[in-house]
Parts: sequence; C-alpha cells; structure tokens
Amino acid sequence: MILRTQLEEREFQILSPYAAKAAQSRGRVIPEPQCDLRTDFQRDRDRIVHSKSLRRLMHKTQVFLAPEGDHFRTRLTHTLEVSQIARTIARGLALNEDLTEAIAMGHDLGHTPFGHNGENFLSERHPGGFRHNEQSLRVVDCLEKNSRGRSMNLTREVRDGILNHTGPAIPFTLEGQVVKTSDRIAYINHDIDDAIRGGIISEKELPRDCIEYLGATHGERINKLVMDMIEQSDGRDRIAMSSDALEAMERLRGFMFERVYYSKVVKKDEELDKIRNMIFFLYDYFRANPDRLPEERRVMIGECGLDEVVKDHIAGMTDRYAVSMFSEIFVPKGWR
Repeated sequence: MILRTQLEEREFQILSPYAAKAAQSRGRVIPEPQCDLRTDFQRDRDRIVHSKSLRRLMHKTQVFLAPEGDHFRTRLTHTLEVSQIARTIARGLALNEDLTEAIAMGHDLGHTPFGHNGENFLSERHPGGFRHNEQSLRVVDCLEKNSRGRSMNLTREVRDGILNHTGPAIPFTLEGQVVKTSDRIAYINHDIDDAIRGGIISEKELPRDCIEYLGATHGERINKLVMDMIEQSDGRDRIAMSSDALEAMERLRGFMFERVYYSKVVKKDEELDKIRNMIFFLYDYFRANPDRLPEERRVMIGECGLDEVVKDHIAGMTDRYAVSMFSEIFVPKGWR
C-alpha cells in the first residue's frame, strides 16, 4: 500500500525545486482531515472529475453552434485536451501533474451555454458583467456542493489556477502557468481542426510561415509548441516560450479570430440574435419569477441576491437545456 505521506515524500525526491508540493500546499479555506491515500491535489482533481458541472460541459458549445456531426469539439473535449497538453508539459518539467490536471479539469466549469457568445450576452445582461473564469471559481467555491453540503473546498493552488487561467494575472504556481498557456495551445489547434472539418477554411489558407515553422498537422503543431515550452522553461522559475513560437501561435490565433471566430458563416447574425434573445428572455423571466428557479438556487437568494442567482442558473445551463427551457416558457403549446 502506498500512503499519502509516501506520495508527498516522493514529490520532494523527484519533482523540480520549482514545482508545487502537496505537503506545502497553502491549504483549503475550510480545514478538513486529509485522506490516507491521496494528496490534497489528487483529491481536488477527483472532486472536479465527479462534479455535475464537469459533466454538463459535454453539452456546451466550444465554437460551432449546434454542429452537425459527432466529431466537433465541445467544452468538455476542450477541457480534456487542455489537461493532456498541460500534463505533458508538467511531466517534461518535473512539475506536479496532479495539481496541473486539477486546474485544467476545473478551468472552464463556469462557462455559459453557446460558448463565448453566450458569455458575452450574459455579460451584457447581468449587472457587473460576466467572466467565465470568475464563474468557474464561483462554481467550485459556492455552487457545486459535496457530500457534506459544503463547496468543493479546493486548495488555494487549484483555485488560483482556475481563476487566473485567462486574463492579465499570472497564477502563482508554475502548474497554473502551464495550464494558462496550454489552454491557448489547445483551442487554437483544435479549432483549426474543426474549422477544416466543417469546410470553413482549408489547410492551404493557413498562414504559410506559421505552418512551416510549427508543422503541417495538428499533432506536429502541438508537439512543436509543447517542446518549445519545455525547452524554454526548463530549470527556470517561470513558464516561457521562445519569441518565434509565441509569434507563430499568436499569428495563428489572429487568423482564427478573423476567419473563424468572427465568421458570419460559422455564426450568422440571425443565429447570434436568437441566442442573445434567448439568454435575455430567460434572465428576465427568472428574475421576474424566482419561484421557478430550482430549490438549490432559490435558497441562495437571501445570501447572494436575485441577480447573482439568476446568473448562476443560466450560466450552468447546457445548450440544449437552455433551448428546452426557452421553448417551455415562451413557445405556445397547442390544446390537447
């Protein structure tokens, strides 16, 4: 039998001096007894993997709205690809894979239905705006209860990595920094793959100099970026990329924004208007009819306020649940 204390000791023996060690964690908001077998970072990963919030990502848009076909990415498959890339980098740098995986699996738990468009529309409607990284932290801190009725009560290292996986702030662990860049590596490359599969762009349209530097295939590009990060970060107290790799990745990202993310072929104006109206109507309906909120949300109104609870409810919806709820509330039903 391998006990937690042995795993913690092993981390000091094999991991980089710059790696986060479970035994030196900054702890949880609510202190609790430790597991005999798993480290605190392993327990955090397991709590996220078993959460309802993670399962719902299966039915949330990544880029393509209601795509026809089973092979397009969803928010869940994106999360899995980020986790795989981040773990490979962490392993190459002798960082803490358990912490890395926990952050990666939790980073998008707060994403809305209908991808970043849903995020933007909910931000328009909700006072104070909406940011999915902040909502992801709220999910693990407040909304996803465990068997004891508390929040997930994750370690501060995981919470910091989730909150700061996007935006200007830098996670205080190298593992969190790895996930921050892995997120971008993952979505740029898998969105290229999906856009080609969907006939939105062709391989020959990709910027030639970027492809010549990074590689012609999905796997080659990811491998090039992963190896560059490992080589540039090895033995250092921060995660870095070479200027050439960073420039090539940013140019590809700019190409994707121009040709795919803002494409009227991928997201027609009338379809975006439908999503905006749906989110606005649902928000206003539940705000006017709080009794229609689920019981687990209603009990939080006194503590958090109605707008916050309505925002939580809509952000937690899957694409198909949002459509179903909108239809149930606003579409007339024939007499039977």
